[in-house]
Amino acid sequence: MIRNIRIRNFAIIENVDVEFNDGLNIVTGETGAGKSIVIEAVSLALGSRADTAFVRSGCDKATIQMVADYEGQEYIITREVAANGRSTCRINDEIVTLGTLSELCRKLADIHGQYDHQSLLNPENHIRLVDLYRKDKIVPAKGSVTLLFNEYTHFNSELSKLKADQAEGQRQKDFMSYELQELREAHLREGEDDELDSEIALLQNSEKIFENLAGAYQVASESEFSLLSAMKQVSDMLAETSEYSSQLNELSSRMTSLYYEYEDACSEIRDCRDKAVFDPEALDQAIARAELISKLKTKHGKTIPQLIEYAEELEERLSHIENADDEIRGLEEKIKKTGIALSGACNKLSDARKESAAELEKLISEQLMQLNFSDSAFAIDFKNADSFSAEGADIVEFLITTNKGEPLKPLSRIASGGEMSRIMLAFKKIIGDYDEIPTMIFDEIDSGISGIAASVVGRKLREIAESHQIICITHLPQIAAYGTSNYRISKHSDEAMAYTTVEALSDEEKVSEIARLLGGENITDTTLASARELINASK
Repeated sequence: MIRNIRIRNFAIIENVDVEFNDGLNIVTGETGAGKSIVIEAVSLALGSRADTAFVRSGCDKATIQMVADYEGQEYIITREVAANGRSTCRINDEIVTLGTLSELCRKLADIHGQYDHQSLLNPENHIRLVDLYRKDKIVPAKGSVTLLFNEYTHFNSELSKLKADQAEGQRQKDFMSYELQELREAHLREGEDDELDSEIALLQNSEKIFENLAGAYQVASESEFSLLSAMKQVSDMLAETSEYSSQLNELSSRMTSLYYEYEDACSEIRDCRDKAVFDPEALDQAIARAELISKLKTKHGKTIPQLIEYAEELEERLSHIENADDEIRGLEEKIKKTGIALSGACNKLSDARKESAAELEKLISEQLMQLNFSDSAFAIDFKNADSFSAEGADIVEFLITTNKGEPLKPLSRIASGGEMSRIMLAFKKIIGDYDEIPTMIFDEIDSGISGIAASVVGRKLREIAESHQIICITHLPQIAAYGTSNYRISKHSDEAMAYTTVEALSDEEKVSEIARLLGGENITDTTLASARELINASK
């Protein structure tokens, strides 16, 4: 519920501070005084898009601050619009995004004006009103439909993709089979390319390797004065003295160990020499293998591990192509089963909607009678959509006739502007009882009406205000008379600027304001008496 609105440097408003009350708050004023500007400021506080055109001329920024209560908590909402285009939103002095502000404000208040007429005339919105009325039953039913529709859509999407992949796969099957066979026949092994490089290097230098190994072995152990023979002699001599002291024993052990290690190394040199035989055939095979692997790596732009992984991918894709018919049949079966379940869920949703519509028809018809549509008839028409959607399979449209003997026709083809104001109010009375929005703001709800119809609208606004806070801008005295709190918007100018003010009216000031609405600036005893009569009749 909106408690206070403070407006600074917004259009022609320099400084306005208004306290609103429970019940029906009526705002009146002369044409051009700034009534619509106040609504624009409230709309901005509630999360509408900012426009720098509203910053008062000569000022750096416009500020709108609103204090509101919701579910026992107070919220201080601040919007600042700078002349340079920057906009800031705050909730309880914490900067928030416009989306966060809008999410909160959708729960606080709803602004209704001429645009609501267009919304009500659009058949696409009719189903939402039906769903909103019995949301306790319709929301769960719609949830089931949405879940099944998403599954149904997903399966159909998968089927289309699978069929497209199958068609494309068939075109590429032979090529993929060739590539897979080529990779499988290569028998690739991770790290093989590095091993081949080493092997080729050995084979290409085998003659040089053999000569050096043979020479090394000759010097090391085969010559008469080889190092191995000398180490043997030293080892034997030390062994003969090892028993005389611990130091000599240690030296003998170390020398014996060195001898055996050296002997083992000489044996390894001999083995390497014996293996280092030049083999042109082995070299050719190694080079051919290396070239094959290099060709495959270059062709695919991949390493050996990546080629092995690619071969596995090809195998999987080919298997997928070969088994696509089975997968297609499986998906088609899922689509069939989901379609049947979806159809059943849509029927349940449609039944819930029709039950809601029947109740809504009755309530709206009652409201229309109270709003002076004594010869009207109202109905909610259902048609089947051509296809399923997440919203079900219903097309809903409101039908009405406002004259006896006339057939029901779509709302958009029947109602005049004045009739639409009352019809919309009938909907707001019903919807307002269950949409849980505490504050309704009406701007130009009285467009196109006067006389008795205006009094009926005023009475209906007072009735709605018993359970909601209503803020209504009007130019009709018949509606203003029903206000539980009345405000007057005035505009005055000096040599430089225009200024708009908003003031709460006392009981006597309310009488004077309604008299002004009745008779203009020349307020007489007669217009004052008429104003009091209107106020008394509204109670």
